[in-house]
Amino acid sequence: MHSLLRLLALALAIILLFIVWMAYFAISPLRLNAMAIDFSIQPGSPLRVASRQIADAGVPIADWQFTILGRILGKASGIKAGSYEIRQGITPLQLLEKITKGDVTQVEIQFLEGWSFRQMRAALDDHPAIRHDTAGLTDLQVMERLGLEGSPEGRFFPDTYLFARNSSDIDILQRAYRQMDQILTAGWAARDEALPYASPYEALILASIVEKETGKAGDRAQIASVFVNRLKRGMLLQTDPAVIYGLGEKFDGNLRKRDLLADGPYNTYTRPGLPPTPIAMPGTASIQAVMHPAKKDMLYFVARGDGSSHFSRTLEEHNRAVVKYQLRKEN
Repeated sequence: MHSLLRLLALALAIILLFIVWMAYFAISPLRLNAMAIDFSIQPGSPLRVASRQIADAGVPIADWQFTILGRILGKASGIKAGSYEIRQGITPLQLLEKITKGDVTQVEIQFLEGWSFRQMRAALDDHPAIRHDTAGLTDLQVMERLGLEGSPEGRFFPDTYLFARNSSDIDILQRAYRQMDQILTAGWAARDEALPYASPYEALILASIVEKETGKAGDRAQIASVFVNRLKRGMLLQTDPAVIYGLGEKFDGNLRKRDLLADGPYNTYTRPGLPPTPIAMPGTASIQAVMHPAKKDMLYFVARGDGSSHFSRTLEEHNRAVVKYQLRKEN
């Protein structure tokens, strides 16, 4: 009987020591060898594997002890993948809370209005915190990976996107596509009547042209109105940015008369209607402008040289404006 009591007392003492030992481990600040340490937990990692990944990144914990702590507290199944940053003073208990809450380190990437898809891909490729799963793929292959068809041009919304380190460029593209789809769908549902485009995609094409043609935000709805009026009358759009887009890498910064005369799918001086695809990523303001163009009867505009545009009803008035704002400036 006394032996059994001694065994029970010894077992209780061991359990108590274990509890004290684990409690001390849980609440003791980790002594990092830097002010901050970054680490990543890969998708699908169980607690044991995640603990090893944390330790391998230079966090001074025994992975087996950290695993035991997580299991005791019932958090073994709640590990969230992602990139994390910890700083001096963090305890193992706080670290466990961090990785089960998914308190990941976020970085950002910005896509600008008026960018082409080529520029967008370059920004993704140059970002050091992104996993480049589209490397080596053609644009159409990228669209296939996204489960989409057709040209990628203009299909992604220009914005600032936050993401965890080591996120896939595919995931970021999917977010940008969904954002554009939502904004375009909402704009199309609330559009003015009697617009000369038959689908949201055609509106997107015109919005991309408006984006590239607009130098001053206050002119955007009027520029959209000029193009809408020309489409309704069957007039050529005659927009330089579309021609420049069609030239691609051959464009050297100087648009020549021969470029305007050379027929091609994006030459709106030789072909009527809209070009076959957008020419850039339009922002919300340009999308809204083509859905609600200004109620004007202007058919022409020319850049004044200060970012704004001069609008004209007749070709004669437009030619005078060209002389005033363009030819005299060149001379």
